[in-house]
Amino acid sequence: MIASVLAKRAVMAIVTLFGVAVVVFLLLRVAPGDPVAMMIGAGASAADIADLRARYGLDQPLLVQFGIWLAGVVRGDFGVSISLRRDVLELLAERLPATLELAGLACTVAVLVGGAVAVAGTLLRRRTGEAVLDGVNGLLLAVPDFVWALAFVLLLGVLWPVLPLSGRMDPAVSGPFVTRFYLTESVLTGRFALAGDLIAHMTMPVLALALPLAAVIARILKDGLSEAMVQDYVLLARVKGMSELRLVVGEALRNAVGPTLALTGVQFTFLIGGTVIVERIFAYPGIGSMAIDAVINRDLPLIQGLVLVFGALFILVNLAVDLAVVGLNPRLRHG
Repeated sequence: MIASVLAKRAVMAIVTLFGVAVVVFLLLRVAPGDPVAMMIGAGASAADIADLRARYGLDQPLLVQFGIWLAGVVRGDFGVSISLRRDVLELLAERLPATLELAGLACTVAVLVGGAVAVAGTLLRRRTGEAVLDGVNGLLLAVPDFVWALAFVLLLGVLWPVLPLSGRMDPAVSGPFVTRFYLTESVLTGRFALAGDLIAHMTMPVLALALPLAAVIARILKDGLSEAMVQDYVLLARVKGMSELRLVVGEALRNAVGPTLALTGVQFTFLIGGTVIVERIFAYPGIGSMAIDAVINRDLPLIQGLVLVFGALFILVNLAVDLAVVGLNPRLRHG
């Protein structure tokens, strides 16, 4: 049964990615502006422009351009960046790990903070503490991530400069890496001083991304816990003398976490896309910052590669979340 579901999801993933490829290809071609005109010198002749357009295949009909690009993608060739003059797949492989580590750490912080707030709000229900937590949660929910980023720059980078303002690490303490997952590799290899420097550079962007997501998680999980707390199995456990904390964490949480997990998976993919502005503010070298430059320069191959990567990540994360929800819910697992 699981194999059948995975096969259907794989087919749907291929269809979805093909649809994404068609849409982004057509939208970029009908958008105003000529990428060749933006990268060539002012004194270039018509022959030079025609030669450059032919080099990137922009002189072909749209259908031919799409067929050439799609055939390359199937082979793992995403083309060459017009602005950076480098292989698109190579650029994505360099920048994507930085964004994944940033988004993964932000999601972890959001889950921990949002889960703690939801549990605390459930324990303090019908008390003053619950109203205070709901008010703080509403504030976190109302302020977008880039506003938090600017606030942290002003507070922790300028007025009280305790954290680095930009970059991924201090060049003075950098060391050789086997992979592009610098934080993960530093922790696994025991280079904790380097890991500490990486975390210091990531703290402000992580908090900026995590706080709004933590507010969403807290609200959804608290609603789920409130519904679970009035179920018969919780009432029976209370009659048996279980403490309120054990009722919430040990009994209600298991049944309330499903919708929250599904929401977190969807929000994680949006979090990766949301790093665009935050990475720009902190000059963080991820794909978000690169995406802004690609749009400004109308770098068609790079934009197409970025959108396909975002689409693939969205599909993979949602598939993983669906499997996790099934694994946590016995009724779905045996249904």
